[in-house]
Amino acid sequence: MDSMRLLSETAMKFPEALSFSSGAPHDGTHDLTKLSYYVDRYIAHLREQGVPEQRVTRLHFQYGPVNGFIQEEVARMLAKDEDIDVAPEAIMITHGFQEAALVALRGLFRSPDDVLLSVSPAYVGIRGAARMLDIPVKGITEGPNGLEPEAVAAAVRAVRAEGKRPTALYLVPDFSNPSGTVVPLEARRRLLELAAEEGFTILEDNPYGLFADDEERLPTLKALDTRGDVVYLGSFAKSAFPGARLGYLVGDREVVGEDGTRRTLAQELSKAKAMFTVGSSSLSQAAIGGILVDAGYDLRSATRDLAAVYQERLAATLDALAEHFPPERYAEHGVRWNRPRGGFFLVVEVPFEADLVAMERSARDYAVSWAPMRMFHLDGSGERALRLGFSNLTPAAIREGIARLARFIEAESTPEPEATS
Repeated sequence: MDSMRLLSETAMKFPEALSFSSGAPHDGTHDLTKLSYYVDRYIAHLREQGVPEQRVTRLHFQYGPVNGFIQEEVARMLAKDEDIDVAPEAIMITHGFQEAALVALRGLFRSPDDVLLSVSPAYVGIRGAARMLDIPVKGITEGPNGLEPEAVAAAVRAVRAEGKRPTALYLVPDFSNPSGTVVPLEARRRLLELAAEEGFTILEDNPYGLFADDEERLPTLKALDTRGDVVYLGSFAKSAFPGARLGYLVGDREVVGEDGTRRTLAQELSKAKAMFTVGSSSLSQAAIGGILVDAGYDLRSATRDLAAVYQERLAATLDALAEHFPPERYAEHGVRWNRPRGGFFLVVEVPFEADLVAMERSARDYAVSWAPMRMFHLDGSGERALRLGFSNLTPAAIREGIARLARFIEAESTPEPEATS
């Protein structure tokens, strides 16, 4: 849980180092004048909808609804961009992905015997959220095409054999963080079948799918879900801007209370959200609401230029790695990497232990930083691999950074001469 703090401290300690250690979005499109524009655009939208002026004022200055007030706009965006058709009542606006994960876990896990299944390696935020709530996690090592249904089925059997209950499964099916893998369509359908057969909920995290090439885009698990077995966890950090700290949870499963009251899962989970942040920032909601309205609820089209930036940076990273570590000479340098088709990250295997101590040497002596893969593996493996995040570096900076990384790898891979007496 402390690894992300250590990465941040290393970045502050060595500010001159080119950083591949974060997954920050591209900085180049931010415009301060747009902040007030988008808030004003949303206020104008409310007035156009006939919302009384007193209500408009109260929404922005007072405590708002626990589940937020831009669910209608988010529902229209999900329908347009992801073919996810849900009612606004099935959406909860959250303080970023992390709160969405905490709320979902708190609401779904009721017993010490409930176990979270998670793809491994995985984004550290989900493991941290589970640990904060004392929820046991069983990692499932992914294959070259992401999480494999057969491995999930085996994990379910193993958990049940221990007398425990597999309650939910976490994964990022599109360009997973940190590995960049994509789960094939048939595997997605089989995962949904397993959820129905075994009675677990799928927690689908999708921060990077919006930037998929149209020809390679696959339907989300939520778009394929016909039973309400998928809780969809989203964020506007990549598609809008991280500073809004705004995300959302989609839970359309019907929940029947003891008194017979029928509500969506998102409405039921509002009890948990009320104990975390009470309600999400009104100004952040207005800014994101304005962005959605201004884009005609079509963020996929509005972010095409941004998607092209990320594709260019991915290509620059792959080309630079191939230049410094020719694949045909792998026997000599011992370095190889995966080739994701999108996302913000890729994984490089190296012939030495790539831990936080090595990363600090890299930042201090070679002015380039990265993230150890061990911090993403739930079983402690990944000790000879590192994650490169290329999303917030220009192609020129990427080429220079990979050149520095190559010098570091060469130094780490060269045996020290034996001492003579």
